[in-house]
Amino acid sequence: MSKSLPYSMKDVHYDNAKFRHRSFFKVISGTLLSSNMRRECVSCSTGKFLGLLMIFGLACLMLTHANGTHSVSDGLAKGIRTNEEAKVVTDVGIRFKNLWRRAPRLPPQLSPDEKVSYGNFPGRAEEPNVEEKWKARQQNVKEAFNHSWSGYKRFAMGYDELMPVSQHGVDGLGGLGATVVDALDTAMIMGLDEVVSEAGSWIESHLLERISQKGQVNLFETTIRVLGGLLSAYHLSGSDQGMNSSHKGPKPTLYLDIAKNLADRLLSAFTSSPTDIPFSDVVLRDSSAHPSPDGLSSTSEVSTLQLEFNYLSEISGDPKYSIEGMKVLAHLKALPKVEGLVPIYISPHSGEFSGENIRLGSRGDSYYEYLIKVWLQLRAIQDGNFTYPYDMYEEAMRGVKHLLVQKSIPNELVFVGELPYGSKGAFSPKMDHLVCFLPGTLALGATKGITKEKAMKDNLLTFENLENLKLAEDLAKTCFEMYSVTSTGLAPEIAYFHTKEYFESGLDGGNKSSEYVNDIIIKHADRHNLLRPETVESLFVLYRITQDPKYREWGWHIFESFEKYTKVDSGGYTSLDDVTTVPPGRRDKMETFFLGETLKYLYLLFGDSSVIPLDKFVFNTEAHPFPIKDAI
Repeated sequence: MSKSLPYSMKDVHYDNAKFRHRSFFKVISGTLLSSNMRRECVSCSTGKFLGLLMIFGLACLMLTHANGTHSVSDGLAKGIRTNEEAKVVTDVGIRFKNLWRRAPRLPPQLSPDEKVSYGNFPGRAEEPNVEEKWKARQQNVKEAFNHSWSGYKRFAMGYDELMPVSQHGVDGLGGLGATVVDALDTAMIMGLDEVVSEAGSWIESHLLERISQKGQVNLFETTIRVLGGLLSAYHLSGSDQGMNSSHKGPKPTLYLDIAKNLADRLLSAFTSSPTDIPFSDVVLRDSSAHPSPDGLSSTSEVSTLQLEFNYLSEISGDPKYSIEGMKVLAHLKALPKVEGLVPIYISPHSGEFSGENIRLGSRGDSYYEYLIKVWLQLRAIQDGNFTYPYDMYEEAMRGVKHLLVQKSIPNELVFVGELPYGSKGAFSPKMDHLVCFLPGTLALGATKGITKEKAMKDNLLTFENLENLKLAEDLAKTCFEMYSVTSTGLAPEIAYFHTKEYFESGLDGGNKSSEYVNDIIIKHADRHNLLRPETVESLFVLYRITQDPKYREWGWHIFESFEKYTKVDSGGYTSLDDVTTVPPGRRDKMETFFLGETLKYLYLLFGDSSVIPLDKFVFNTEAHPFPIKDAI
């Protein structure tokens, strides 16, 4: 178990030189021995007398100052000097005292290397040919979306998901046409009016009827995909600032009306529960709810509803949605945690956590994501005391760094492991691909959505912010290497990391030329790829914040691998059975999040950073952007 961060702060050490204490004797000797005073004063007896007098006076001044209420170092550490201290010395004394005064503690600044390299970053007017390259690559992503939609429309229109190899549809998410709703705002962002019209027309004709007739759905999945998609479409189809209001399809109010109808039924999960923790499943047709068969809810699921319900209350004017959602976070705030970390299960019957399993992968991930995002969403419209989600986030990230972050052997990839038996149990070097959301969340939490350059210029970053941003970049590197270490260039669902305590031979990713082939272990049961978005999501956020073009290049490599190994000629893209072999076996499933998240984040990564800016929008965990009130 790591006791401290497994990497240094060398990227900000250049700044520490500004803060080093300047010895009194070094200041005096340096001043006397390096100035013209030395040469002139020692040449006459009067000068010698004056020099001795000055030294005597300075010694007296030092003794007088040492008896003051505050020490010089204390005063400077606080960045102030009190009026009482100022009265202790004369005007002449103040001038002499300035000779040994320590330089004030300055906020973190860009390093010289960063200042030079920023001049070449894409966010700062790239060369015309470079801009054209990324426009062309963005167009490639748009074509991939069109290919996905054409296969879905041809073989599975109205079903939740497409089976692209066998060319039919399947309902695995309650039968609400999840792909239609999940993909709609992506098409809007890409300016694909024909797709917007087709999806909007289907929603107008069928979705309300489906909602009133369908049976059991999962509260979490339905909220993030369907409710979130409707709310985002409502905003993007309107005439808000900076948005294209010429989209075809139904009027924006249709999306809002259906969203309210759906949310009213989903509220039964909250009102049916004996505690503030909602049940996991809802029967839509009769607006009833019940717990899962084992009686438990996932911690991530109950804490990943608030962005959607808050935004619905904002645009509908009805506070009931936000009230129910925020009750959950307030309840979680009061529960005991392990350095801000929480178990992955919670009981809606008792309102208490169940078990000790702590991880940032499945069932734990978006709890941490929504802490910072809910705070960003509401901080401008709440009073100044609304800090608890941010406080919970900061505490949790400190816990992650202390308890879950380690480095691999032999090449020191930084990764986030698990504590399946709690903080007193053994550490597991297992990392789900789902954990690759964390680099983007850490970067967003550090700068609050603005660029690192602007945050530094405006003195908005603390050293903890910089530490978290460094960890974000290290983890993003690891997530990308989970792709490049395999034969297909696509990541497995789960990876393990070689540590002093754990190693299994013969389970590498297949790419023998990778520098990290011995760091990453991929078990046979974990080698599938579901077209997941978490890595490209973090690359998008990190590119927006750091403006470092390497994140675009990494995203392009991932997109090329999707094109090469997952594209189905008849339409759509398929999940894979084994990313370590070529050709990989096909699983025959195109998840809704491939259109709703993966391709959206790639498109935004390759495009203009002014589109859906991170300081004015917050993305839900399904990549549906909601505007931050008073930020647009």
